[in-house]
Amino acid sequence: MDHLDKLEAQSIFIFREAFNKIDKLAMLWSFGKDSNVMIHLARKAFFGNVPFPLIHCDTELEMDEVYEFRNQYAREWKVNLISEICPPLESTDPTLPPAARVAARKTGGLKQVIEKHHFTGIIAGIRRDEEGTRAKERVFSPRDTEGAWDVKDQPPEFWDQFLTDFKPGIHVRVHPLLHWTELDIWLYIKREGIPQVPLYYARPNPEKNNEMYRFRSLGEKGITFPVKSSASNIDEIIAELKVTKVPERAGRAMDNETEDAFERLRADGYM
Repeated sequence: MDHLDKLEAQSIFIFREAFNKIDKLAMLWSFGKDSNVMIHLARKAFFGNVPFPLIHCDTELEMDEVYEFRNQYAREWKVNLISEICPPLESTDPTLPPAARVAARKTGGLKQVIEKHHFTGIIAGIRRDEEGTRAKERVFSPRDTEGAWDVKDQPPEFWDQFLTDFKPGIHVRVHPLLHWTELDIWLYIKREGIPQVPLYYARPNPEKNNEMYRFRSLGEKGITFPVKSSASNIDEIIAELKVTKVPERAGRAMDNETEDAFERLRADGYM
């Protein structure tokens, strides 16, 4: 087995453990590269089908290409998609910076969906290499009934031994891609031929004198921006990632706001 084979096998094991141990399970679908890889892995784990619903917490601020991708592949992959509109901006914490407040709408939307459908576990596509707070996560991460995450109270996970039995009232987040890197994701996308939103590939930007830009990470309009890049296909993206010093979330306005904004969001139940 090569490196990607080992990552794939580990993630498939995590999917099957979650499905076996958690009664009401669903998975987040942001239509980005990581969640598209998760769908592919889930279909491998369950013989071509995804046996739990996919959740889209819709701020109505996704980019046009993202909605087009959702509509096309929800049909092609024959998934059970739950798409719910998130609460308005006014319902979020006014002390958060502007971009973080938009992100907080998704937390509110996810809480609504969990309450409405009584989900006890949510699969999410976060990776430890994305952001410092996410590096502290576990594969099976317990949350309270409000979705709050206590970074100081996480179960140990050694040698792929995961705690999967939790007390009643505990909500669980499951992270099958936690050990993957951004480069791993793109190498796997290339190997498996997984479709992606075209925004990931560089194209001339009229607002930047038609210089080449692409999105490293997809988010809402107004708070997510492309980064300068000439990588217009998968091979060029892989080559770029092997040498770049630009952080993956450099185009995310939220990551450039106050240092504690992201941690506050995560503690409150953000993805």
